[in-house]
Parts: sequence; C-alpha cells; structure tokens
Amino acid sequence: MRQNIRGTSPWEDVVGYSRAVRVGHHVSVAGTTATVGGQVVHLGDAAGQTRVILEIIRSALEQAGASLSDVVRTRIYLTDISRWEEVGRVHGEVFGAIRPATSMVQVAALIDPQYLVEIEADAVIGAGL
Repeated sequence: MRQNIRGTSPWEDVVGYSRAVRVGHHVSVAGTTATVGGQVVHLGDAAGQTRVILEIIRSALEQAGASLSDVVRTRIYLTDISRWEEVGRVHGEVFGAIRPATSMVQVAALIDPQYLVEIEADAVIGAGL
C-alpha cells in the first residue's frame, strides 16, 4: 500500500511529487529545502537552513508513521562544499546517535540561488534505536 505525504512546497503540483512516500515499512523523503510559507528562510545561513530542513523532514516522517530514529540514509547537497562543517554539525546534532548512512556533495545550483543546502532522507519503520 502506498501513502503519499503532501508538503507545502509550491513545486509539488507543478513537478508532480510528494514530500514523502511510504510503501510498506519504507519512507522516502524528497529533497527538502528551507522553505517556510513559500519563502526561503535563513538567507546566507547554512546551519539555519539545515535546522529548518531537518524539522520539515521530521514532520514528514511523523505524518508517514516514522521518526528520525528510523532514518537509515540521508543525502546532503550543498552549493558550496566549503560550508560542509556548518551543515554537518547540525546533521550531527540530530543524527549523532542514529548514524544513518549519508552522502554530502557539492552541486552547481539548487532551484533557487538563495538555497544553500537540500537534504533527502530514507527511513525504515521499526529500524529505530
């Protein structure tokens, strides 16, 4: 059985995607940016954007019946890899005990030049600590 979780991104309907999708015990959370009320938040602040992103991911997981402790993989996309430590520290605050597999890569650009970071997450319900 498939459950699509809607978010608040203005691009969901245009592009045709869901914030998260649950199939069985698996939940995949789409690439998530620091968008609140259709606006980019924490301009110029990679750590602040990461905190907002992880809160949006947490909310999507909870709507799908999962939690952050069920996350088994994250993917982090940065527009400037020299800011890896700012983002990595916030990721570590949230996932330090959970320790999902993760990747962090630099990309040429995100959908809006004000975004510094985008994060995806995959979870397996019941995999939590």
